[in-house]
Amino acid sequence: MVVNSVPRQAKQPVSGLLAGPYGHPFHPILVTVPIGAWVCSLVFDIASQVVHRPGFLAHGSAWLIAIGVLGALAAACVGFLDLFAIPTGTPAFRTGVLHMALNLAVTAAYAADFAWRQSGGYPEREGVGYGQLALSAVSLAALGLSGYLGGKLAYRYGVRVAEESVQAEGYRPIGPAGRTS
Repeated sequence: MVVNSVPRQAKQPVSGLLAGPYGHPFHPILVTVPIGAWVCSLVFDIASQVVHRPGFLAHGSAWLIAIGVLGALAAACVGFLDLFAIPTGTPAFRTGVLHMALNLAVTAAYAADFAWRQSGGYPEREGVGYGQLALSAVSLAALGLSGYLGGKLAYRYGVRVAEESVQAEGYRPIGPAGRTS
């Protein structure tokens, strides 16, 4: 039997200043930067295979990867703080560790991909190499799996999600003059 205070612990921030206040964690908003940058980089990679002068797309893709790596590092810092709030020895903690490990592996893969791209330059008439494109695609697929685990943490285990009694405020009927009943 799970004691009621155990799930409550995972809902509270370790540091509201650093990880976001109760009910408003920073991690979900920060992850949009690497996800968006890395999805766009893959679109640029694919487009570089079909346009006449693909150099600008290859160059842009590399910089989107770099932006994603920087964004992932910022998201990892606050995500790590959220992991500290989860009681150890629980399925939620195990899921959080796997989520973190996948994200670190994906970030390392993209950092290596960026370095690989920097070593080759950006000829105007060459698209992204097939190896680099494959590395980006596999990394993005792993990121999708990690995102699934992050969703499980939030939506199944309620990590950093407000308690139902707090959520209920949003479902009370609004009475006269906009007041809640």
